[in-house]
Amino acid sequence: MRAASAGGGREMDPILARLIILALIGIATGGAVWMGRRFVAARRRQALAAAPLPSSARDTTPVRILAFSSEECVQCRRLQMPALRRVLAAHPGAVAVEEIDAPATPALTSRYNILTVPSTVVLDAAGRARAVNYGFASTDRLLRQVDDVLDNAKLPLTR
Repeated sequence: MRAASAGGGREMDPILARLIILALIGIATGGAVWMGRRFVAARRRQALAAAPLPSSARDTTPVRILAFSSEECVQCRRLQMPALRRVLAAHPGAVAVEEIDAPATPALTSRYNILTVPSTVVLDAAGRARAVNYGFASTDRLLRQVDDVLDNAKLPLTR
């Protein structure tokens, strides 16, 4: 039999107390993840709705990828740039990659809601954002996004 606590009630079973604490931590973590995903989705929607970014007269590629990085970003150099080189090799002449120093270009960084590096923005020939990747984007993901832009560019426009 358990001894009564000073308040006269029974003590909670330690295993039950741990399970309740674990459940509360799980609920709090799940809520934080859900809120974070909603935040990123809202930022991505805003970035995709940004006004088209004009290209230079010499750029005639149907797809441009803005690769946001910084001098200190190790992941940018070791992971993102090799992935972007593989995308360029898979679509020679159809894709251009523009390296953007995020801290040095606050207007462009703000335009696409860039909060972390590496980040990439896939633009169509008209300069409209078609995909935004916050954090590292794999070669496969970028190739799917580029292929989507290229496939849409081949479709006839209907009004």
